Amino acid sequence: MTPLTIAAAAAPFTRDMEACFATIERLLQDARAAGAGLVVLPEAALGGYVETLSGEGEMDPPPALDPDGPQLRRLMELAGDTVVCVGFCEGDPADPDGPAYNVAACVSGDGLHGLHRKVHLPLREDRVTTAGSSLAAFDTPVGRIGMLICYDKAFPEAARTLALDGAQVICTMSAWPCSATNAAPELTDDRQWRRAELWDRARAAENSLVVASANQTGSFGSLRFLGGARIVEPGGDVVAQTGTTPGLAVHTFDLDAALTRARRALSPIRDLRPDTYRVAEPLRA
Repeated sequence: MTPLTIAAAAAPFTRDMEACFATIERLLQDARAAGAGLVVLPEAALGGYVETLSGEGEMDPPPALDPDGPQLRRLMELAGDTVVCVGFCEGDPADPDGPAYNVAACVSGDGLHGLHRKVHLPLREDRVTTAGSSLAAFDTPVGRIGMLICYDKAFPEAARTLALDGAQVICTMSAWPCSATNAAPELTDDRQWRRAELWDRARAAENSLVVASANQTGSFGSLRFLGGARIVEPGGDVVAQTGTTPGLAVHTFDLDAALTRARRALSPIRDLRPDTYRVAEPLRA
């Protein structure tokens, strides 16, 4: 397989759709200049994070977008030959009271390659969106990809499901904030920075695949996002990473060779013993 350059973005996004597209267009230009064939944008890059409070204390949900609608078609035109993963709120614009989902779409100029609805909803996101109920990898022009949204990556079972479905790259798209109760003066010292990096590295190492992790930057409502986009190789080492400000983490892989090398010796994905595993009932608070 031809070597693949992957770019994961750290950038801010708001309710202003034109500003979102302007940011995406700049990121795609920079990523293409670096040779990227796969670009991973953050959760909610089209329309901003799934919830926030307005100045009057009312909910201010993002616009509900149809995956077959004009916004995704516009992104496909911008993508061209580049494969792009992006987050947004899925819903029926004509039915504001209908179900909405926090979703990630993978597109190129060829169309929609895959769609993932966020399965694990933290911090009462269920006030705004409905949880998804499936996980699956899919084929793209640059390889077989799986997608996770933010809190999804905290669950080993989610990434393992994608790995067993043949994913070579897991694209994680986040709006991951700093700690709400004990924020560190420096975002890179925040416990949520450490946790997000830990899970990115663990998901790569335990599945012997590449993780491309994008995250929002800046502030949105009461949240302060961490940034820290990163690329993790199949052994669990971070090979490219941004800081807390906007930017791109970029790295080039021969995917087939990288995964083969990682699975040649110790490989938790190759050496699974599913016959010995038992699933207990989850703990409930």
